[in-house]
Order: sequence, then structure tokens, then C-alpha cells
Amino acid sequence: MKVIAAYLLALLGGNTSPSAEDLKKILGSVGADADEDRIELLLSEIKDKDITELIASGREKLASVPSGGGGGVAVAATGGGGAAPAAAAAAEPKKEEKAAEKEESDDDMGFSLFD
Repeated sequence: MKVIAAYLLALLGGNTSPSAEDLKKILGSVGADADEDRIELLLSEIKDKDITELIASGREKLASVPSGGGGGVAVAATGGGGAAPAAAAAAEPKKEEKAAEKEESDDDMGFSLFD
């Protein structure tokens, strides 16, 4: 992923045809290791292709990938109505706790794109 990011950064910087050395220089500037095999694989796969078309086709492929969570609680129907409301009430605090954990992890923002 870091090789792809370096390639896209080179394109954004105005380099219309980044070389392996360009990518190594970008990765080295942030202290990331440059894997020669991955760089060569990327450059060979995208040779003579338009990056905007590649991104568009990738977006179309990702649109068909299911990405929703199944988090619903299934409660078996029993004769009495008391079990289902109690189970639904018990499930609600768990959802709130997960949301709180997500917010806490976003506060940090101390991650590195190339790690």
C-alpha cells in the first residue's frame, strides 16, 4: 500500500511517469523501507495505463463487495413477550460502547501513512 501511495504522491507532484528511483526517494524521505519487488510489480502492472481509469475500475469492483456489519441481535421467539424486549434493551448499551470506543481511537490521529 505504501508503494501505491508513493506512486500517487509522485503523480500529484507533477511526475507523469514515476520511476522506481522516484518511488524509493519518496519512501526514503519518510523513513519507510522500499521493497524493490513490490515497486517493480506495481510499475509493470500499471505500465501504459491511465491512473484515473484504473481508480475508476477499482471503484466499480469495490462497489460489489459487501461491507456492512451484521450486528443485529437475533432473539428466538418464545411464548412470552417479556424476553424479546429485555434482550433488545440489553443490546443497546453495547452499541453505544462501540461508538464511544470508535470516537476515542479517532482522537489520536498520530498514525503514519507509511507504517
